Amino acid sequence: MAYDKFTVLTSTAVPLPTDNVDTDQIIPARFLKATEREGFGDNLFRDWRYDVEGNPKKDFVLNDPTYSGKILVSGRNFGSGSSREHAVWALYDYGFRCVVSSFFADIFKNNCLNIGVLPVTVSPEFADKLLDTITANPETTITVDIPNQKITLDSTGESESFDINEYKKDNMQNGFDDIDYLLNMSDEIDAFAADK
Repeated sequence: MAYDKFTVLTSTAVPLPTDNVDTDQIIPARFLKATEREGFGDNLFRDWRYDVEGNPKKDFVLNDPTYSGKILVSGRNFGSGSSREHAVWALYDYGFRCVVSSFFADIFKNNCLNIGVLPVTVSPEFADKLLDTITANPETTITVDIPNQKITLDSTGESESFDINEYKKDNMQNGFDDIDYLLNMSDEIDAFAADK
């Protein structure tokens, strides 16, 4: 399934200064019955966003209209736990295109790259700087530049480089998942097959 192309994103951000955010917190297991990617954003961080009666918890950041944007900045160790793709589907469906943390679980990171959410790993110090700045000024913008593999705090110009696999980098810029990548090469594949 194709997703939005991602080259350079400048956006405000949502601060989530919590360490060890696992996939069951991102999307609780009871919401994993659907097999389509749509609709999961409604239950993103469900148990943190809503009480048992379904009322929004005012003290949770996604319920605070002060903060918005396509970038989520989190504490260390984001996406640990089970390997469910649904966690990334929930982030994407909610509107996030980038998650910034000082550490990601490997399977979660790969799921992000397959689904169109860019996981940007930064130093703990830079992550703290981003969290502090966003919290103090919700209008703060961050620029994430995939071609140059750089994330910048626009208000100060401070930046860090981030790593991304060249194949996934190309896919993100073209809005391809693995199947789209192969379909895009269908003429070359057919030519190769005909030559054999």
